[in-house]
Amino acid sequence: MDNFKAGKPAVITLGTNLLLVPGGKLNTPLGVEQNIKSKRMIRITRIISILLLITLSPTRGGCQTAKSKGSEMRPGTSSEIRLDTVTLFDQKRKREIPIAIFRSKHKASGKQALVIFSHGYGENKPGAYLMYRYLTDFLALKGYFVVSIQHELPTDSLIPSQGVPQIVRRPFWDRGADNILFVIEWLKKSHPELDFNNIALVGHSNGADMTALFPQKYPGIVRKIITLDNRRMALPRTSNPKVYSLRSSDQPADSGVLPTVEEQQRFGMTIIKLPATKHNDMIDFGTEAQHKEINDYVLRFLR
Repeated sequence: MDNFKAGKPAVITLGTNLLLVPGGKLNTPLGVEQNIKSKRMIRITRIISILLLITLSPTRGGCQTAKSKGSEMRPGTSSEIRLDTVTLFDQKRKREIPIAIFRSKHKASGKQALVIFSHGYGENKPGAYLMYRYLTDFLALKGYFVVSIQHELPTDSLIPSQGVPQIVRRPFWDRGADNILFVIEWLKKSHPELDFNNIALVGHSNGADMTALFPQKYPGIVRKIITLDNRRMALPRTSNPKVYSLRSSDQPADSGVLPTVEEQQRFGMTIIKLPATKHNDMIDFGTEAQHKEINDYVLRFLR
């Protein structure tokens, strides 16, 4: 599957602020007998609905930073990480682009290398860009300026499940590549101190397809791309940017997506299979051991 679905609900703590979505309504199940047991279930349903409606509510129009209420960290993340959420607005495309910026609270020495992360397909649910804290926090602690992009909005159409993926899904990948370019251009203005000669793209699943497409659509901008299980969009056969890919044990790529052994040698591409890691383990739902292996490889590629 190209989208990630967890077997249990994910609890996401968003570091800057937590707001109730404006206009949120609770739905009471129909046909429930009004007895003590059903009333208790209705109350539980309402509580769960409220929890699901709690999310960041970024301001429309322009590039604005979400108001901060201090650093709220979820279990397993580092208190030394600063997380800022920003909603950009691409006037040309009339599109909001929510992003999360991860950086160490310690002052960086010299220019920081930039890592832009693209999440896997989340069926347009908000918060997908914060589902990889094991990796984004880790890289921030290692001194990288990490930006994670929320590529999907609730108003977007869903990715087609029928048809040739390389055809019917291409507009979604194009939109993702355009999002990445817009974010890079915004960062050049808002954070000119960053090292824009040292940009790396990292993505998982559908976000990895966007990552694979970007240097083919916009050549000469990024130095490296690292894909976590892109399955549909072919990796660029090139030595510039450098291309790396980590592969899961359970989700094969379509024909032609991955380079042959001869192509890997010719272009210096690195393809590594993780025998103990499944596709969905590459999200925060994986084990500590799986995440450590991914982190170690990604850091090695970046260096």
